[in-house]
Order: sequence, then C-alpha cells, then structure tokens
Amino acid sequence: MSDFIWCHGPYCHTHNTVDRVRGAKGSKVLRTRKITQRRNQYYDPNNLYNYFCSMHCYNEFANKYSQQIIKIAPRVEPLETPCQVSKETRQDYYGKDYTITSVRSGFSSSDTVSGG
Repeated sequence: MSDFIWCHGPYCHTHNTVDRVRGAKGSKVLRTRKITQRRNQYYDPNNLYNYFCSMHCYNEFANKYSQQIIKIAPRVEPLETPCQVSKETRQDYYGKDYTITSVRSGFSSSDTVSGG
C-alpha cells in the first residue's frame, strides 16, 4: 500500500498556494496535495483527518457532501445513554445551603450508585 493519499477536499486543487503548483514552465497547474500516511503506533485508519490536508479542505468536503453522508446512516430515533442523577446539599462558608447536581453516565438502569 502507498505511503500517501491525495487530499479529498473537493476544492483543494483550486487554492492558490506555492506547494500546489506543478508542471513545466508555461503549463503550470494547481494540484491536490499529497497526505503522508504515517504508519506508527498512533496511526488510526478510521480517523477522518487522515484524508484531508487541512481543516479548510475538511470543512469544504463536509459542506459539500453532508447531505449524502447523512443519507448513508440516517438518524430516525434519538440515542440515549443510561445515567444517574444525584443531588447533594452543602453549605457555603456563610452557612447558606446550595445544591450540587451530578450526572454520571455509563450505568444500566438496574445499577445503583453507592454513597460514600
């Protein structure tokens, strides 16, 4: 497999920067940037940023293709994560009561949070 890929930004080849200029004298073109794929312990092939040379190209891609991306995996129901809400009443320096509300996620509905 190649150690680089071409930027997937739909307008990458139109940005006027010196590093995109290619070709012989008299027939110059602006070319899409190459992106090096560093295969080390931190490389994640599922990371979306591996396919764009800049955030600008990423945003152009997202703006142009967002509706098509959403059609691939439409969301017809909301997602939910079980959580536990706990309230604790405390007193400030002057003895006035105030309430701290904590939300902890990652619990199933049958789990309980033990106080301590």
